[in-house]
Amino acid sequence: KNRDMSLKNYESVIIFTPVLSEDMLKDAIGKFRELITEQGGKIIHEENWGLTKLAYPIQKKTTGFYHIFEFQADPEFIKTLEINYKRDERIMRFLTLALDKHGVIYNQRKRNGEFNQKKEVAS
Repeated sequence: KNRDMSLKNYESVIIFTPVLSEDMLKDAIGKFRELITEQGGKIIHEENWGLTKLAYPIQKKTTGFYHIFEFQADPEFIKTLEINYKRDERIMRFLTLALDKHGVIYNQRKRNGEFNQKKEVAS
């Protein structure tokens, strides 16, 4: 009965076009959040970096709204998710990575602020 055994951990980075209003962005993010959960996925964590400068222009844009979903889902679902990303004209780029258990632990530690402390350097 335990379906969780088939769930794998993923991290999806989505770059939305900068021309979206805040409401349009919320709507777009909500659509993908629902898609993940409706298909039996579980969202572990979300991060929105807001409007961020791109490393190189995409579709003549130099900025984009970065949103990250960390979630658990059936591996079969990833194809569906990425087809939906591709069809959505609000999305300029996306990357979905499978996380192994080390990646999952790293993300938890990062959220707990373990990597944010500045190391004191003795001069």
